[in-house]
Amino acid sequence: MENKKVLLGMSGGVDSSVSALLLKEQGYEVIGTTLELFAGSSCCNINTYIDAKNVCNQIGIPHFTYNCKDEFKKHVIDDFIDCYANCKTPNPCIECNKYMKFGIMWEKAKELGCEFIATGHYAKTEYNEKYKRWILKKSNAGKKDQSYVLWNIPKELIEHVIFPLADFEDKSEIRKIASENNLKVANKPDSEDICFVPDGNYKKFLENNSDIKPKEGNIVNSKGEILGKHTGLYKYTIGQRKGLGISYKVPLFVIGFNRTKNELIVGEESELYKKEIVVNDINLLLFDKIEKPIEVDVKTRYSSKVAKAKIIQENDKIIVEFLEPQRAITPGQSAVFYIEDIVIGGGKIVE
Repeated sequence: MENKKVLLGMSGGVDSSVSALLLKEQGYEVIGTTLELFAGSSCCNINTYIDAKNVCNQIGIPHFTYNCKDEFKKHVIDDFIDCYANCKTPNPCIECNKYMKFGIMWEKAKELGCEFIATGHYAKTEYNEKYKRWILKKSNAGKKDQSYVLWNIPKELIEHVIFPLADFEDKSEIRKIASENNLKVANKPDSEDICFVPDGNYKKFLENNSDIKPKEGNIVNSKGEILGKHTGLYKYTIGQRKGLGISYKVPLFVIGFNRTKNELIVGEESELYKKEIVVNDINLLLFDKIEKPIEVDVKTRYSSKVAKAKIIQENDKIIVEFLEPQRAITPGQSAVFYIEDIVIGGGKIVE
């Protein structure tokens, strides 16, 4: 008898709730779980647990919560703080997916005798005959596709991951299913912010939870000319135009940082464009190694469009050469590589 036991990560939201319904309809033995990650966060509070548990009770499946606050602090919050301390702009969802949802949750699944784990992400897994392996690919959800934040999951896990929402094109379809099944979360709003910074003020979060404090320094252009003062490098990101507090003959944007000199480097818009970047912390899903240059589509931010590029691996890093220069490439963000809708893998942008 095939093991159809699946551990489903539940946030108390409509996506994971409908995922539970769909899995049960497909004949899976579903167990719901909510990971306690950070007290008071938007996806980890008492309402989250109550909503998830109520949905599980309503559709007749068990639900467990696990306290993972220490692991979340170590793998996600500490990384978030470290990135800003080093003038990088992190994407904490990517670390959370790697270590929590597809790390700890998979360990819990095995303890419970589950063959699969599932989440409400908009992405797709399937076996691909051409590449003779299980692959991660884009879902049908267009702009809502979340394959970008999943590049860092272990490749050996892909065959054990189910994304029940893979074939839905629009969130309204999900809400309709929830409504038809009388789920109270049918109209619950989506959480858009960083879950542990629910008010959106990441600067205040850093100041309250780390050694990062306001520290004045010079704002300079690429020639080193002093144009003004900043109040802390962590308050700025590549491409930022507003809030610089300097007047100049042309619009100026943040183009870089000199951490050693505590300088914020600004420049004209033309200086924001790069033709080549370096990526490390690589995780390849489609190949074991990129042996020769290949042409791919690259996404450098969750909300950015794909750009055509050529990539080549050099030991533990990947060199990305874009066909057209790309704007506001940001160290700390992820570059994710695609062949059509298949995720090749990705890495962290170094420079």
